[in-house]
Amino acid sequence: MRKLGETKLKLKSTVVAIFIASEENSSIQGVGVDALVKDGLLKKLKQGPLFWIDTADKQPCIGTGGLIPWKLHVTGKLFHSGLPHKAINPLELAMEALKEIQLRFYKDFPPHPREQVYGFATPSTMKPTQWSWINQIPAECRISGDVRLTPFYNITDVIKKLQEYVDDINANIEKLDTRGPVSKYVLPDEQLRGGFDTANSGVACDLNSRGFQVLCKATGEVVGHVKPYSIIGSLPLIRELQDEGYDVQIAGYGVCQHHLPIRRLIFHDYMRADTTEVY
Repeated sequence: MRKLGETKLKLKSTVVAIFIASEENSSIQGVGVDALVKDGLLKKLKQGPLFWIDTADKQPCIGTGGLIPWKLHVTGKLFHSGLPHKAINPLELAMEALKEIQLRFYKDFPPHPREQVYGFATPSTMKPTQWSWINQIPAECRISGDVRLTPFYNITDVIKKLQEYVDDINANIEKLDTRGPVSKYVLPDEQLRGGFDTANSGVACDLNSRGFQVLCKATGEVVGHVKPYSIIGSLPLIRELQDEGYDVQIAGYGVCQHHLPIRRLIFHDYMRADTTEVY
């Protein structure tokens, strides 16, 4: 904004800058961009591109992934490790059940042809990220993980399918592979349960929009090259903006090094960002 004030450019368009709170809409809801949309304060912005500045590496980000956190609660039968034939080992059961769930997931949601167009480094994935259990051959264990979904699949369809996998495994538990001569998963009180938390959908930006073309041209002029990319990480809220009819385009000027406890930036990159955004 200062750059616009200093250069006093005669623009053919109106520039509106919005500084939002609660960027990921997680800790405090109803005070960020979702509240602005709900109150109709952004309606006029549908007449032009909306640039969401929240990624990294100075290049247009043209796609993001959806996120489905999940938890699989596996119930077995507690018993001494020296008498495994009297136990149902939930760790083994969890490994076999998760293997079956993953095989079904990758069959139903294979790499999508449009992922290559958008440059996604990976297709949709479903994998565990945390594991916890209690002592002996435990009575139960819990596995947590996530689904990272490219924007070409519907979040609701995936959640429905995952629940179908779990329900079918529950109904046919004896058909799972076992591990050794005394490993088994069938006892009267045995159950396998799955549950799913809240989810965010991914975004595929409109590559034919004027907003995308302008962003690419400005990036090329200032940075020296243009290499749009997509990430399987999720950016909450912007899919909702896209669904409301906004031409959402994404860029950012931080340093991309996973999820650091403290986000990093290079001041020189932000000075170039100033130039890019007013080009």
